[in-house]
Amino acid sequence: MTAQVLYRKWRPQTLAEVVGQQQVTQTLLNALGSQRVSHAYLFCGPRGTGKTSTGRILSKAVNCLTNDGKGEPCNTCAICQAITDGSAIDVIEIDAASNTGVDDIRSLREKVNYAPNQARYKVYIIDEVHMLSNSASNALLKTLEEPPPQVIFILATTESHKVLPTIMSRCQRFDFRRIAQADVVDKLTHICSTEGIQIEPEALRLIARATTGSLRDAENLLQQLTTYYGTDIGLQQAQNLLGITGDWRAKELVRNIIDNEVSAGITTINSVNNDGLDLRQFNRELVEYLRLLMLIKTGSDEAIDLTTEDTVEIKELATRASLPQLLKAVKLFSSLDNGFNNYSTLPLELALVECTLPPEEKENEPVSQVKTKEDNKETIPSTIPTPKQQPANPEPVKQAVEPVKQPNKTETALIKQQEANEIAPSSPVQPEPAVQSEATETEPANSLEPEPETRDTDKQLEKTGTTDEIARLVTNWRQFIKDAPDGLGRTPAAALLRSAKPKTMEADTLVLSFKFPLHKENMEKIENQKMAEQIISHFLGRSCRVRCVCEKEDNHLVEAVLKMGAQIIGTEEK
Repeated sequence: MTAQVLYRKWRPQTLAEVVGQQQVTQTLLNALGSQRVSHAYLFCGPRGTGKTSTGRILSKAVNCLTNDGKGEPCNTCAICQAITDGSAIDVIEIDAASNTGVDDIRSLREKVNYAPNQARYKVYIIDEVHMLSNSASNALLKTLEEPPPQVIFILATTESHKVLPTIMSRCQRFDFRRIAQADVVDKLTHICSTEGIQIEPEALRLIARATTGSLRDAENLLQQLTTYYGTDIGLQQAQNLLGITGDWRAKELVRNIIDNEVSAGITTINSVNNDGLDLRQFNRELVEYLRLLMLIKTGSDEAIDLTTEDTVEIKELATRASLPQLLKAVKLFSSLDNGFNNYSTLPLELALVECTLPPEEKENEPVSQVKTKEDNKETIPSTIPTPKQQPANPEPVKQAVEPVKQPNKTETALIKQQEANEIAPSSPVQPEPAVQSEATETEPANSLEPEPETRDTDKQLEKTGTTDEIARLVTNWRQFIKDAPDGLGRTPAAALLRSAKPKTMEADTLVLSFKFPLHKENMEKIENQKMAEQIISHFLGRSCRVRCVCEKEDNHLVEAVLKMGAQIIGTEEK
């Protein structure tokens, strides 16, 4: 081991040594061989993928005295060695993050016109070029488009979307990809064998996964491991350095999720917390294991990099889970990365409970209540007949009507009566239910007094003299607008419908009453009226048109004083 860090010591010196970027290196080799080197290049890609190293290799290749700039650099001539040592005065590396101003670029433009001192080409390597200010970038444009014949620009950036399009259009762009895990492992294995480092292959694969395609980061992690543990490194040591628990309880918690064992899962989570493990890292491992299960379930086995034993185990576990269950678990636990507070287990516990909760128990209302309302929705229309079913002589039928069949009861009152168990289950349903449209009938003494909301609805029904369709519309008005198909419940027409009230049904036309003229005018627009007709027609089960009227609401204060004996002697329009 030398004092030089590994990533600098093992920096590639030829295009062939650049790892995982064959699409870039082969193109550059072809350009060198045919003497068609461009005057400006733009290297884009994530950190640690070889952009700056490739720029240095290219600067050596075009100036190599041995190969005459027609291939790989020899790395033995004076120019190659000077560029490798960083002492070549004709290869200028500029950090754009530190030289962002327009004055720095103006100075560069003045120096560009000077001929090279020793090399064939003067090469400018501008790193992190996206950090240049707009004025500096614009000052560089003309020089970048038509530089002197002996100048080559190599621009490097990790954020290509921040580079001005005018700069991109003047360069040949090369995209550096994240390095594959297998290539990172091969490179690290070669370094370890040369440096005399004994390390387990699983530890190398763990480093490659943790660095997500950055070879420089992987070499730095290897350097840290050798500095702390020496030249004999195991998997457990690599896990400790990376903060990875590698705990078996991550798999155990996945089994608890699949088997819907909430109690056992909470015990597992608290066991991990009591042992002092990092809950964030434990959650990341849990998500990764759930992801592997999801990939197995979708048939993407080739995307999994596991040992044979682990693959058999995870496939056996995947057979016990459903894809929707795994998808829900991955979404819940992957969203917890920023939800931990003071090492609390609560985020994990909440996600576990929600993940194992049956779908029907997530509703705001109890299951029994939801069932009752759904059943009532199916039976209520049968208790409100159409006017054609009214018998000629209503008197005999009037005596046989049960309290639930009072003509002035709305669907809400019927539901409340059934929930209060005031309807005898064994009461036979009359084959000819009669409904009286008059609002003056006396209700039985044992009938259920409607809630205020029900009385208001009854009053509206009495006032408008509607049929059963109007009753259904009034009672379910907001709900069926909300449940409209094809996203119609979120349209402007649906919002306007919520401010309206159904008045009467004239043949196939529903008359809507609006309080404000502006709402009426907006509803009468063609697109809004068509959407409203679709929503109402879907609920009624037949085609229906819409007509709008504007009516001011009754003033309850005026009604109150009229009942006390007052008289209206005149009105004043506002």
